[in-house]
Amino acid sequence: MTSHTSEMSEQQTRIALAALYRLIAHFKMTDLIDTHISARVPGTTDQFLINRYGVLFHEVQPDDLVKIDPSGQQIDDVRAAGEVNVAGFTIHSAIHMARHDLGCVIHTHTADGIAVACHPQGLLPLSQHALKFYGRIGYHPYEGIAFDLEERARLVDSLGAHSVMVLHNHGLIAAGGTIAEAFLNIFFLERACQAQVKALSACAQPILPPEAVRQRTSDQFLREEGVEHAEKVWQAALRLVS
Repeated sequence: MTSHTSEMSEQQTRIALAALYRLIAHFKMTDLIDTHISARVPGTTDQFLINRYGVLFHEVQPDDLVKIDPSGQQIDDVRAAGEVNVAGFTIHSAIHMARHDLGCVIHTHTADGIAVACHPQGLLPLSQHALKFYGRIGYHPYEGIAFDLEERARLVDSLGAHSVMVLHNHGLIAAGGTIAEAFLNIFFLERACQAQVKALSACAQPILPPEAVRQRTSDQFLREEGVEHAEKVWQAALRLVS
């Protein structure tokens, strides 16, 4: 199952996105029904698929995904008619409208992700996982539950040119050009948060790599990773939920 949304049919995207929901459940990154994953509908710039509100991640099937436009209007599709979470729509529509290079967006509320989102310095350069994002992560101040569509512009400004973002006092955002890239980003970001919480609980002043090493490691990730690597990870991960 490929994850290259630009090369897939809508049905193939539905299948891959449903598998991603189940993978996020497998790795215990869910918050009952209150987080979301979306994917752009192939061949469009303004339509995306998102979970029908009330379906648990481990239950999601291709026909549970609702197709909507940036106004929240459901596209004529009887397969997954149903309610879409308002806050989820606000966050995901903001990114899909502004960043056409990103085909998939994941939002989580894990305990470790929230803990890092509450830290005044955000994600610290403590682990190799964290250094993947060194200098390449956005931060967005907490404004309350994301019901206000005017927040969309501010979310996009906070994300900038990055693919991952910490929402202060809230949770994490990870995106990618493909479903596989988004999965790899949220997996590393979540592991980085887990490591940070454990490291700070064990030691008030953990070892921090020198600045030159931080930059070198970030550059190594940027140079070595790509669509092929993400796809290899994705195909391996799919065996966990097949």
